Amino acid sequence: MDQAKPFSISKREVWESYKLVRANRGAAGIDGQSMSAFEKNLANNLFKMWNRMSSGSYFPLAVRRVEIPKDTGGKRPLGIPTVSDRIAQMVVKRYLEPIVEACFHPDSYGYRPGKSALAAVAAARTRCWRNDWVLDLDIKGFFDNIDHDLLMRAVRHHTDCPWVLLYIERWLTVPVQLEDGAILTRNKGTPQGGVISPLLANLFLHYVFDVWMDRHYADIPFERYADDALCHCRCQNRARELKDALERRFADCKLELHPEKTKIIYCRDDDRRGPYPNYTFDFLGYGFRPRPSRNHRGKFFINFSPAISNKASKRIRQTLRRLRLHLRSDLTLDSLARILNPVVQGWINYFGRFYKSALYSSLRPIDRILARWASRKYKRLRGHQRKAFHWLGDIASRQVGLFAHWQFLHSRVGQ
Repeated sequence: MDQAKPFSISKREVWESYKLVRANRGAAGIDGQSMSAFEKNLANNLFKMWNRMSSGSYFPLAVRRVEIPKDTGGKRPLGIPTVSDRIAQMVVKRYLEPIVEACFHPDSYGYRPGKSALAAVAAARTRCWRNDWVLDLDIKGFFDNIDHDLLMRAVRHHTDCPWVLLYIERWLTVPVQLEDGAILTRNKGTPQGGVISPLLANLFLHYVFDVWMDRHYADIPFERYADDALCHCRCQNRARELKDALERRFADCKLELHPEKTKIIYCRDDDRRGPYPNYTFDFLGYGFRPRPSRNHRGKFFINFSPAISNKASKRIRQTLRRLRLHLRSDLTLDSLARILNPVVQGWINYFGRFYKSALYSSLRPIDRILARWASRKYKRLRGHQRKAFHWLGDIASRQVGLFAHWQFLHSRVGQ
């Protein structure tokens, strides 16, 4: 029956794609249909999805745009497709990703199987030790400004599958519904938030940046995570030359490097003490700068290293405040641990990988929150903050594994 359709897309493929979309959760799109609502008539909805995709009659609905705050101020637009459109995009992604993945650069880390942000940070740390200068690239409005013709040329270079090309073109040109209900037509860009968008963005920058770097500046190593990239240079003149060349390259590809956020950084340490003004940068939530370190002999020195950035630390404090756990006197200490531990363990797993002592100050406020909670819950501790801290400390000494941050802070003893 599947083969009677113009396009050979199996029902099994639609089913597998649905399972992946369901695991990723996500908000409702323009039609207001949540995943739970979609699943109330799951078999019929998936059949209609397969029938339309395999017959060529599938047309995506407009993308719902929401705006989230950016670390640097302002807002970042996210495009949320409907549940059905996310499943359709996953079908195409599962077809296209293995084909293009085999061609991608080893130093492209974003949204790729077997790659991670922490691996990119580790590579950047090693290369900052080996090279004196970093060119920190910032592409202005990257996802909103991807040229459709250039992107489709890149896609066609890897596949001639008619339904893959057809549906990617439809997704690229689908309109966007703004938060006030207005409909915005698009002739460039791919909305951040779509299932297929990270793969298309990686493919675009593979040719715009990765391949170009290997062809023209093979001696300069780099790390790229989606549209965040660092280039490592031996000397300042080489970094300036590369910056000028990349400005021209991105302009040729109808993109623009941010004139203020794209910077040349000097990796200052004990051996590199020049007067250059820029010697810090942020990359993937880590702040790179000169830091006091200790070698295996116990001697202190200044090392150019990554640690949790000030922006990431601020986000942690804001998240803790939003939880307002000190007001939840209806909960037990075990209940608070069940709420906090998955979140805190995620921070520890990510920001505790490099220079983990910088994370301590971001996690200590948790005990202040718990002490405030205890002083509200227990009459004998009410109005006695110091007493509440002592009570909490006694529990921590007996049950260090109760809270993830206790175990993390305790592990530094003797280091």
